[in-house]
Order: sequence, then structure tokens, then C-alpha cells
Amino acid sequence: MDLKLKKQLLFPYDEIRAEQDKLIIDIKDAVENKKSMIIHAPTGLGKTVAALCPALSFALKRDVNIFFLTSRHTQHHIAIETLKQIKEKHSTDIIATDIIGKKWMCPVPGTKELYSNEFSEYCKLQREEKKCEYYSNMYDKHKLSPEAKLAIEELKGLSPAHVEKVVEVCEERKLCPYEISMKLASKSKVIIADYYYVFNPSVSETFLKKSGKKLENSIIIVDEGHNLPERIRNLLSDKLSSRIIRRAASEAKKHGHTDILKSLNAMQKILSELSKDIETYKEKLADKQSFIDKINKIAKYDELIEDMEFIGDEIREEQKQSYIGSIAHFLNAWQGSDEGFSRIITVREFNGKRIVELSYKCLDPSLMSQEILASSYLTIAMSGTMTPTSMYREMLGFPEDTIEKQYNSPFPEENRLNLIIPETTTKYDFRCKDEYRKIANVCAGLTKQVPGNSIIFFPSYNLRDRINDYFSMLCRKNILLEKPFLTKEEKAELLEEFKNYKETGAVLLGVHSGSFSEGIDLIGDFLKCVVVVGLPLGPPDLQTQELIKYYDKKFGKGWDYGYKLPAFIKCLQSAGRCIRSEKDRGVIAFLDVRYTWGSYFKCFPPDWEIKISKQYNEVVKEFFEQN
Repeated sequence: MDLKLKKQLLFPYDEIRAEQDKLIIDIKDAVENKKSMIIHAPTGLGKTVAALCPALSFALKRDVNIFFLTSRHTQHHIAIETLKQIKEKHSTDIIATDIIGKKWMCPVPGTKELYSNEFSEYCKLQREEKKCEYYSNMYDKHKLSPEAKLAIEELKGLSPAHVEKVVEVCEERKLCPYEISMKLASKSKVIIADYYYVFNPSVSETFLKKSGKKLENSIIIVDEGHNLPERIRNLLSDKLSSRIIRRAASEAKKHGHTDILKSLNAMQKILSELSKDIETYKEKLADKQSFIDKINKIAKYDELIEDMEFIGDEIREEQKQSYIGSIAHFLNAWQGSDEGFSRIITVREFNGKRIVELSYKCLDPSLMSQEILASSYLTIAMSGTMTPTSMYREMLGFPEDTIEKQYNSPFPEENRLNLIIPETTTKYDFRCKDEYRKIANVCAGLTKQVPGNSIIFFPSYNLRDRINDYFSMLCRKNILLEKPFLTKEEKAELLEEFKNYKETGAVLLGVHSGSFSEGIDLIGDFLKCVVVVGLPLGPPDLQTQELIKYYDKKFGKGWDYGYKLPAFIKCLQSAGRCIRSEKDRGVIAFLDVRYTWGSYFKCFPPDWEIKISKQYNEVVKEFFEQN
């Protein structure tokens, strides 16, 4: 790419990586021709700058805005830093807003512990009853207060600025960070936000109205786009459990709403009746109308929802959250369509008590995303694991003329050894102590050959712990264990401890879709080897069966879209932790005989050179001995 084009496209760096120039030109052409794109571009190619530069150069000349959507806080930082560098390099005036979830910006103590829907209701009540000083300070007789105007002007001058700076400025002035961000967004060309600000109608409707933006005038860039289908499914799903009902009953007694207890007790009996023939840890499909008919015998369904919503609002005035309000939310959701959803009743056990759970689960994310994608000026979805691109086009409902592109890794092939070791398996039928011992033996042999740190990813914590019973006796390096539900601080602490072993080498044992399989960068000598143990295929539960059946009916690809490919993408995400820059050198080992099967082997990215070997110790040792 010549100097003139780099300047025209606002590229902020002196050098462009191999393949990155192709990506930039392709995005430039797509934007100019108003075509959406689905992009598979490996880690390290520089997707953020490659997408922002051509999109921004186009948007600055047109009445078009940019939404850069990402679920990772680190990616917010990368996007803001990229915009800062563009502004500095090209002396371009860029106003951008970096915004995260409303409750995470809220300075009111205790709000971050609430569920999203509970926070929304609590926030609404506080505003309506003028009990929130941060919101009240925003306005003076329905106009922006002088203090709010000063804050907005200060942040415009600091733009592009991280959301932490927005919160800091607002806390100093006792203003609502969300409201200030909305005002700033109305003046911004670029908005960096979570997926929900565009793909959650209950959020996006308010957000677009407050920010004065329209989807038809917006380029949407979806970072880590492989996460979008599951995020939308979770957003459209809801559940009711006997445990929630018990807590709702306690809540009703505590706050003097005993008139609702009869309905709650009857609802508990309905769940018991619906699950009477289900054994613990079993499940069956539920019927929409059957549940509604049973509720109607207690009280009129719609009137019960209204009563519970009213009580929930009253309770939230006192304690921020309400289980009764959550039940009202579920009852509303349950009235939704059967098409693209499954209804499942499950029986579990918790602390010795039988728990019955009634779920309304979304199968098809395109029910929401298709309309949004069609409404936008254009959408670019990109990820290092966006293969096959056709799956995401169909699954999310992208327009038929969407451009699908795959790019090769920009890093030297000789810096990475991709290895399949077909000696073991985590296939359910083969799980036993002898197999766990074999897996542990291979992992210990592999990590012994690595002059530095290794991470081993397992399909589950349970399987990890069973294998570690043997691995811990065989491994001579320090072993660190990832725990479930690590806080942000705990994750950072464990990561720093792991980094400290870069000279002597340690082994971190984690899981796919855990704290370390996505969203961490261990550039340089901090990580030399990733071992992917088994395939994280979900249990063949009813939701999975329904997903397979649904995608078979819709696309004739149920097994691929509903089961195999989502699991394989988790493996590739975990593997991607290893090579993060052009100077990184490392081994990625896939430990399961199933990776050699044609149906799985073909899922590897086309630019990967995969070796299959049972002589893994010699192969790995030779790799690291090479200069």
C-alpha cells in the first residue's frame, strides 16, 4: 500500500503487516460499495485498525457513524488507543464515546451486584422518584445543567477517551456517567460499546433515541463476531425455577405482600406436577399452553403478570432487586413464539433439595439479528475463528450479497508447530482411569520439552481434575489451577503469577470457555505451548438435540451448526492464546484421536500446516532446538 493511500485511509502506523493490506483494501471496497462482510482473520493480523481506518475515512466524508462492538474490555482499550493514534498521526478531529453496560458505569453502591433486568427496573424507579442525585444533577428545569455542559465539553476535549475517564469526570461532578455518555455519543462519529447496545432491542431503542443515531446511517463493526450468536441466544432466553419461587415467597413475606403467596405456592405446585415423572438430572420438553392453562386456574395470566410487576417495582424501591419481578419477566417471555425456541423442564439437585427449572431457550439468533443487519448501513463481523464464514452468514441472517473472506496468518509459519497427537480421547465412552493416566502422561511428556510456560485446556473442570490426579505426580514444573468464576482481580493475579515462571516454566490447567481461553495476550516468552485436550462437545441434552433438529430443518446442517462446529471453535480460541505476535514461537498440540477424523480435520483453518505424530516428544524437542 503506497503512502498516499495510507494517508487517505488514515492508517496510523509506519508499517503494514503481511495480509493486513489486503484486509484494509477489501474493507475499503466493501464500505464504498455498501456491502456487509464476514471476516476470518487470524490473531495478530491487526483487525481493529484494519476495520476502523477505512470505515472512519469513509464516515468522516459522509453522514455515517461507526459502532465498534466488542464484549471484551481490553478490546475497548485497543479501539480507543487506535483512534488516538489516528488523531495524532493525521491531525484528525475525532469525537468518540467509549461506553460499557449501564450498571457497570453506575456510581451508586450495590448496583453492580444486580442482574441486568433488576438494575434496569431499580434505575428507572430511582429516576422517576427523583431519588438519584447523579441523575438529578444532570438537569435544570428539563435542560442540561451548567455542570453537565461543562463535563461534556471537557470530555469532548479529551476524546477519544476511555470509559474510566468518563466515570472519573462524572463522579467528581456528581453526574450520571451513562447520561453524560449518551450526550457525548450524540456528538460522536465513533461509538465503542458492548453488543447489547445494538443487538438488544430493549437497550438499543433507548440508546439510539438518546444518542440521535440511526442504524441505516451506521457502520456496525462486530469484534470477536463468533460470540454473537450465543450472546443473542442468551439474551432471548429466560427461566423459572422452584428455587426462585421459594425466594420470591420469602420476599413477599418480608415486604408484607402476603396476597401474592397463594399464587406463588400454586406456581410451585405446578412445577412439581409438570416434573413428577422426571428423575433427578433428567429433563423433558414442556408445552407452552399447558403451563399457561395451569396458571390461569390460579389467576388470569396477564393480571398475575401485572400484579407481580407492581409488587416487584415496590420491592426494588427498598432493596434494588426482586425475585417476584423476575418471575413476572419470565411469565411475559413464556408467551413468546415456539418458532426458533425450545421449552424444557429440568430436574436438578442443590444442597440436597430438588430443583425444578422451566426454561424458554432461544435456538435461532437471527430472529433478532437479521432485522438489525438489514437495517444497518452495513455490518462487518470479524474474528480469528470465524470459520466457516457461511455458517455465520446463515446463522445470523446476513444479507445474501454479504462478502465472505478468509485471510492467512501474517506470522512466519516456521514459528508455529501445529501438532495432532492421536493417542488418547476424552470421548465419553472411553473415559476411565487408564485413559486419564494416558492423557496425563502425554501432557507431562509434552510440557517437559517446553522451555517455558504451557497452558493445557480441558473440556471441563471435572475432567481436568480427574486427569490432574495423575498429571500432578508426573509433572516436574509448577502447576497452577484456574478456578471457576474468577473475578477480574483474581484472573489478573493468577496471570501475573503465571508470567513470573517464564524462565523456569509452569503449567496452567484451564478449561475451554474459561477465564484464559479467550481475551488474554501472553506475547513474547510468557507462553510457549498450548495443549488442547479433547473436544468440548456439549452433553447431548435436550437443548442440543433441539438445536440440531432446528438447524437440520432450516439449513440441513444440524450436526455442524448445532453441535460440532461450536465446540471446534472453542478449541481454536484456546489454541489462539499461543502465537500473538510475529516474534512469538510456540507449539499448539491437539490431544485426541478425533482430530484426525475427516469431519473434524477439515475444520482447521486452511493456512494451518498440521502434523500428525505419535513421536510428539521428539518433534517438540526438535522444534525448540531450532533457531
